[in-house]
Formats: sequence, structure tokens, C-alpha cells
Amino acid sequence: MTFGGQGHRVERIAEEIRNEVSLMMAGELKDPRLAMPLIVSEVRMTPDLRTARVFVQLLGDDADRKEALAGLKAAAGYVRHELIERLQLRRALEVIFIPDDSEEYGHHIDELLRKVQVKDPEKNP
Repeated sequence: MTFGGQGHRVERIAEEIRNEVSLMMAGELKDPRLAMPLIVSEVRMTPDLRTARVFVQLLGDDADRKEALAGLKAAAGYVRHELIERLQLRRALEVIFIPDDSEEYGHHIDELLRKVQVKDPEKNP
């Protein structure tokens, strides 16, 4: 059972984490693998506030994306420590970086829909 206030707290902390991680990526993380554009698109927290799944859009080719994801995973300990300090969290927090492919997936769906729309007029003149 969740209480109304708890849901808002989880959402608020997730948004604060999104902002802080974005700031860290913009200038604090010095790993050369993270030199490509990275966008924190969303943060999803577990209800117990122990795990933050950080969804990141990785721009570039597949090799660059793999390198950037490896760099993010290497930086997870630092990010975790900084989040606990900055947000004054009482519990240890696990930070998991997940590539956000939703935009690419959306483009793929749009392309499939366009192909279907082009074929439909031929079937139904």
C-alpha cells in the first residue's frame, strides 16, 4: 500500500536526481568516454528509494554508445556518492545507467507506419 505523499516524494527525488546527474555529466565527469552528447531523459526510482534507474540518451554510433555506457558504469560509484551528499539521502542508493532508445524506437515505428500508409492506397483505390 502506498500513501499519496510517498508517490510525490519518489517523483520529486527522481527529478532532483535527474537534474544533479545532468549537471555532473555537463562538467564533472572527466572520463574521455563521456565526451559525446549525453542526455538524462528520465530517472525512475524504486518505491523504497534504494535504486535509481537513470535513462540516458547516447548520441553517436554503436561503438561510441558502448564506450559511453562503459564510462557511465565506471562513474556510477562517484555519482552515487555525490547524490547521497548533495541530496542528503539517508539510505545507500544504487545507480543504474540504462540506455534510452525510445527515440530511435519511435522513429522506427514512424517509418513502419509510413510504409503501411503508402501501401494502403494501392490496395484500396
